[in-house]
Amino acid sequence: MNTTGLTSPATPLGVLDRLTSARAVVRERTSLSPRIGVVLGSGLGDFAERLSDAVAIEYRELPGMPTPHVAGHAGRLVLGEIGAVPVACLAGRAHVYEGHTAQDAVFGVRLLAELGVGAVLVTNAAGGIAPHFAPGTLMLITDHLNLTGKNPLVGLNDERLGPRFPDMSLAYDPELREAARRAAREHDVELAEGIYAGVLGPSYETPAEVRMLAKLGADAVGMSTVLEVIALRHRGVRVGGLSCITNPAAGLAAAPLDHAEVQQTAAQATERLTRLMEGWIVRAGELVGAAGVGTNRS
Repeated sequence: MNTTGLTSPATPLGVLDRLTSARAVVRERTSLSPRIGVVLGSGLGDFAERLSDAVAIEYRELPGMPTPHVAGHAGRLVLGEIGAVPVACLAGRAHVYEGHTAQDAVFGVRLLAELGVGAVLVTNAAGGIAPHFAPGTLMLITDHLNLTGKNPLVGLNDERLGPRFPDMSLAYDPELREAARRAAREHDVELAEGIYAGVLGPSYETPAEVRMLAKLGADAVGMSTVLEVIALRHRGVRVGGLSCITNPAAGLAAAPLDHAEVQQTAAQATERLTRLMEGWIVRAGELVGAAGVGTNRS
């Protein structure tokens, strides 16, 4: 009997049960042990087609895995290789603004950790706040502001998932950031850097809110990523982050904001994004080595 007054179905023990069941489904479909995880944001899902010898599993086939219902998010887990690096790729993500809990929104990245990845590269489409960010800019995330009002670690903590109070001083791994810079130079891709502000959505920000975010130090704003990074760092998984700036944030351009524009701009950046991500994955794979962290749980 629960005497704590906490009755959420997404308690830690429930999460572990769901993760074990989802992992079993993946293991039935492929023997590949991924070293690097990738999360693809709005309009960026085509990168999953670059994986060789790929096995694709629809999210609806994975117990406990929430299905996204937003254009540009395919909703499938793709496992394969980039170069010689085994990769597990989430083509699309679920968002809290769709009605999912914070715990459900991070189930996908927790599954990546459960599959044994040692690092996850998260991507997103974002609105540009920094005045020099034009649509199509690729921004390496150096840090973030969690302004969603949510945290996936709220509730009882299970030490098998991670510590009660995980440190977020280096949320975006310095070595992975340097690996991205080197990959950008090697593949002739211009790479900006900045701080990402994660907000709840689904409405876009007001001009006043964008001015506030700028004063807080944000260079880009979006409706994802920050909760995933918290969950991954809780698990001890290294994280790298990349934003594709798809539009100026509210008040910084004359035209109204439109999700179709987000998808179109992300698609136009596909070639540069692909070159950067392939190089980054190879370098990240060298950093992580053959052993991940997700399989260490007893």
